[in-house]
Amino acid sequence: MNESFASPADHVTPEWMDRARCRSLDPSEFFPSDGVGVEVAKRVCAECPVRAECLEYALTHRIDHGVWGGCSERERRRMLRSRRLSGVGGTW
Repeated sequence: MNESFASPADHVTPEWMDRARCRSLDPSEFFPSDGVGVEVAKRVCAECPVRAECLEYALTHRIDHGVWGGCSERERRRMLRSRRLSGVGGTW
């Protein structure tokens, strides 16, 4: 194993990830290089039972790439900016 990519010793995969609709799909589908790919990923997310948890995870951990919780990078940046301006979700 390449130690530079090892997970932190205290990292625990969230339980909700086991129920994610994308769990059995190729992860590359959620890191598209174009708008068409984003829309395809969003359609998968639209029917996912853990969409809200996934989105909150991406916002909390400031994940910059990919479609998480049915939202693109740009949409998540807007959400974070809105939260910051309204004082919701802590001080970032």
